[in-house]
Amino acid sequence: MKNKTLMCATALVVSAMLAACGSSAPAATATPAGPKVSAEAQKFVALKGDPVNGQAKYATTCIACHGPDAKGMPNLGKDMTTSAFLKGLPDAEVVLFLTKGRPASDPLNTTKVDMPPRGGNPSLKDQDLADIISWVRTLQK
Repeated sequence: MKNKTLMCATALVVSAMLAACGSSAPAATATPAGPKVSAEAQKFVALKGDPVNGQAKYATTCIACHGPDAKGMPNLGKDMTTSAFLKGLPDAEVVLFLTKGRPASDPLNTTKVDMPPRGGNPSLKDQDLADIISWVRTLQK
């Protein structure tokens, strides 16, 4: 209990320091499964993906840039089967990323091709994104 209290106090101090420094990074909290999820992604934690539905939804949108096997298309989408970026994020953070996308001008965009919000398909719901992630996770090496 003492360690848990110390960890909570440390997290509060770090959050306060970041706020004082003007950081816009959202506070992260641990999910029941363990990985840290930002406050902004918390709303997606409860989503449980269905890989069967995910494969079907992937085929309607993501396939154009990431290919039929999620291994990427030249000069378009990244290989999602080996992506360290995807592997390093909890599913809720990936859903958040997909809802926002990444413009070509973002320095972290290594393809320099827009990753549009929701893959350019605004009809994809948050649950659809969770399903797609669930399917992609089955392909990761």
